[in-house]
Amino acid sequence: MRMESKEIIRLSHIQKKYQMGEEVIFALRDVSLSIHKNEYVAFMGPSGSGKSTLMNVLGCLDTPTAGEYWLNGQNVSTMDDAELAQARNREIGFVFQTFNLLARSSALENVAMPLIYAGISPTERKRRAEETLISVGLGERMKHKPNELSGGQRQRVAVARALVNRPSIILADEPTGNLDTRTSYEIMALFAELHAQGNTIILVTHEEDIALYAHRVIRFRDGMVEGDEVNPNIRSLSETFEA
Repeated sequence: MRMESKEIIRLSHIQKKYQMGEEVIFALRDVSLSIHKNEYVAFMGPSGSGKSTLMNVLGCLDTPTAGEYWLNGQNVSTMDDAELAQARNREIGFVFQTFNLLARSSALENVAMPLIYAGISPTERKRRAEETLISVGLGERMKHKPNELSGGQRQRVAVARALVNRPSIILADEPTGNLDTRTSYEIMALFAELHAQGNTIILVTHEEDIALYAHRVIRFRDGMVEGDEVNPNIRSLSETFEA
């Protein structure tokens, strides 16, 4: 069965609990929400609020204890590990706070890595990786290794790696957490461009000024949705750089 909907994500009464000895810990208690194609959403909440656990569920890195998760029309909450890995590689592009780049590999090799798991030929891998690096402004840095790049450039490589498989959703977990203020704003400008091109973006951040770039902000507390609202004052990039 497939859902016929513009929804790219639907969560219905999602729970995630862990058994710690005799104690049961609920990381997610009862989360229901929908995200549509080309939305730009920020997840916010204090440490322990459940937002990171939810990101792991959305990214097919973990499965819920209860409830249903529909991703791009498929019910992934009942998939086994192999099916989850396929869905993850096909549907999700990850951007991490710590970049997670291979230190001994060039920018080009880092970006091409997901295509190896997708079974893409070497010639096509190189072509798509080059094309994606150019799209994020790193056409002249393809042969550079991570230690030869600035923090902002490394994060652009990470964004290119997330994009190269042409995923349905980009999940960005604190993508500006290790960057200085101006470089953070440059990365947010890149996300704005990606959103304008039709990408669906889900951003986890604890920084209010970064969340203001998103069009919708969902706040979590104690494993539940505390607030879900359209951002009425989307921060413009011109405001950022004038400031």
